[in-house]
Amino acid sequence: MSEIKRFQVGERMSQAVVHGDTVYTAGQVAQSAPGASVADQTRAILSQIDDLLREAGTDKSRLISATIWLSDISTFNEMNEIWDAWVVQGQTPCRACVESKLAAPQFTVEISVIAAL
Repeated sequence: MSEIKRFQVGERMSQAVVHGDTVYTAGQVAQSAPGASVADQTRAILSQIDDLLREAGTDKSRLISATIWLSDISTFNEMNEIWDAWVVQGQTPCRACVESKLAAPQFTVEISVIAAL
């Protein structure tokens, strides 16, 4: 039976979980930049994801999949400008990006990733 490791465990959810050789992150919002621009929120979220992946023992070069939620799809290009500068070229994950109402109005971007160890 594979061990399950949880990181930054909270009452409701863990921020990352490792099962086997795979890391799953919870949807990340810009806790340090609520109400900021989509670019600034995206930058903050990707930094949080870098930290979670590092804590779990991997990095963004090992991304498998990403899901991105935008509160307004018209900000797609603004988010992508930051995303494109962050991902490792040649190691980009499969990805979905959709418009969705997020849990709180001050957040305009949410990102969750799956990565290999």
